[in-house]
Amino acid sequence: MNGFKAVVDKSTVPVGTADRVRETIANVLEERGEALDFEVCSNPEFLKEGAAIEDFTHGARFVVGTDSERVRELMRECYAPYIRLQEKLMFMDVRAAELTKYAANAMLATKISFINEIANLAERLGADVEQVRRGIGSDPRIGYHFIYPGCGYGGSCFPKDVRALTRTAGEVQYQAQLLEAVEGVNHRQKQTLFEKLERAFDGDLAGRTIGLWGWPSSRTPMTCAMHRAVP
Repeated sequence: MNGFKAVVDKSTVPVGTADRVRETIANVLEERGEALDFEVCSNPEFLKEGAAIEDFTHGARFVVGTDSERVRELMRECYAPYIRLQEKLMFMDVRAAELTKYAANAMLATKISFINEIANLAERLGADVEQVRRGIGSDPRIGYHFIYPGCGYGGSCFPKDVRALTRTAGEVQYQAQLLEAVEGVNHRQKQTLFEKLERAFDGDLAGRTIGLWGWPSSRTPMTCAMHRAVP
């Protein structure tokens, strides 16, 4: 290979991965006695399952983590067709970009656990959580996205990303109490579903057929990966 190369990490990876990738490549090049001008940058994807093309071409933002001006120019050229109408390319340092991906998913998971916590409280207080949801969602600072009570978050991203971020915090001797609570509420919410069923039938579930409405964790594709409705 000749000339400058940019190694772009698109995956959701622990903070510090780009540094380790850079070190690994440098060590291999040194062992081979080769020289290559390169940089490693983080460009995490924010794609929903079943909507990858739409989310890539019309994404709310494109995050690039790099300290290299050459990488910035390459990424500007790469994303040029998708930012003609609006500047959505965001440059930041590498570790900030890696953390942004985890933080975004953790924030959405937090909203889900929060509304489920409020729903459980509303039930005990005799309040209609749907009315509460509309009341708080009408505040533009909060919005309606991800504040629908249910049996918790699932899928292939939220559970693993919340756990990974909690684990990352532990590795730097920090207890992420909010993230632990988010995961705890989500775990408890699954049991809450069965408790509601038991109360509805006075504890007599023997021989009953229970239908699950909205089985997949997302509408498209019809995936059931780590869905909360799956025992």
